[in-house]
Amino acid sequence: MGGFAGWHHNAVARLEEQGEARLICTCDPQAAAFAAQQQSWHLAQRGVRVFEDYRAMLEACHRELDLVVVPTPIQLHSEMHAAVTALGIPVYLEKPPTLDYAELEQMITNDRRSPKASLVGFNFIIEPQRRALKQRLLAGEFGALRAATLSAFWPRPAEYFQRNNWAGRLLLNDRVVLDSCFGNALAHFVHNILFWTGAPDLASWGQIAAVRAELYRAHAIEGADTFFTEADTTSGVTMRFALSHACSGASTHVETVLCDNATIRYVVGGTIEIRWNDGRVDTMPFENFDGLVENHRDYYRYLRGESPRPATTLVDCRPFVTLNDLAHISAGQITMLGADRVTAIRDEKEQKEYLAIAGLSSAVERFIARGEWPSASGWPRPPGDVVTPADLPRLYETVRAMAAARPQVP
Repeated sequence: MGGFAGWHHNAVARLEEQGEARLICTCDPQAAAFAAQQQSWHLAQRGVRVFEDYRAMLEACHRELDLVVVPTPIQLHSEMHAAVTALGIPVYLEKPPTLDYAELEQMITNDRRSPKASLVGFNFIIEPQRRALKQRLLAGEFGALRAATLSAFWPRPAEYFQRNNWAGRLLLNDRVVLDSCFGNALAHFVHNILFWTGAPDLASWGQIAAVRAELYRAHAIEGADTFFTEADTTSGVTMRFALSHACSGASTHVETVLCDNATIRYVVGGTIEIRWNDGRVDTMPFENFDGLVENHRDYYRYLRGESPRPATTLVDCRPFVTLNDLAHISAGQITMLGADRVTAIRDEKEQKEYLAIAGLSSAVERFIARGEWPSASGWPRPPGDVVTPADLPRLYETVRAMAAARPQVP
């Protein structure tokens, strides 16, 4: 019931009011701690059964269920997905499905036990404007696709990394977690870039050929809070990602798609701009779009047989998980930035403290525009190695070594 699960409860309640769904049951190991939320969601009045163990919930209620929503910590996704699909029930699985490439393959195998495929909730794949633009890309209207980039600054205060026992962690009880801006908070947008680069059809994602990355941290956490990552797809498209939580001010994120005849600049919930090489500029307005509600609706349509597939399946997540894992393998280490490069900024309104990397904006701009790595500009680390999917078996030894070298965590 906590965290992002609350957003799902609100979405389902709204859909229930409109006669599109009905919530049968829910669970949380600390259900009593959410008494206020249960009251605000009117669970008792709606006849919703509340459990403290998901296994007991499934045993009691599985015959009544058309799907189960799993918006839980990353490291719990696999076991919960396995328990649900063993009953032949499809799953709405919150992103990321897992960040362990081998675990993903087991989840793909388990998913075949249900007559309907699970959905992974990357919220923006079904945006009408996004899908219309990709159709135009596939039709060749903008010329050949050459590159796609994502730059994103999402400030997070120190307390963000203390919100639970897995935040900012690489491992938990020797299980791969890899919680980070890249793999979790900004995962929607990383997956969007893979969607832009996918061919030959709409439901395609760019397949990873090679990856190079540099990972940094300003916060005293186990994982990285800042990623610079470059990847080539098997079709020859270059992707660059520069993402950070170690910043201050307003959150920003920009997806850019570069083609022979035009450049597309796409900001979710903001602006869509097409700049043609001949000087023309086209803009597209965003329609009113509630990503979570619309993803529920889209999945319901698939379950009713009204559409051929979920927006993102577990198989569709292979490029995302591969990219995230190879970024860690390529970097080989997470470089802790010293006090000379990190500034503490107090937000008096929020009463929170942020850590901001000095020169981050200019480093991101150089990397996105020209592929200039921070290490080439004096950031204290060697360049990352170029790695391929053949290097994935190195993930576990790499992550264990990174975790062993972690800074002292308060």
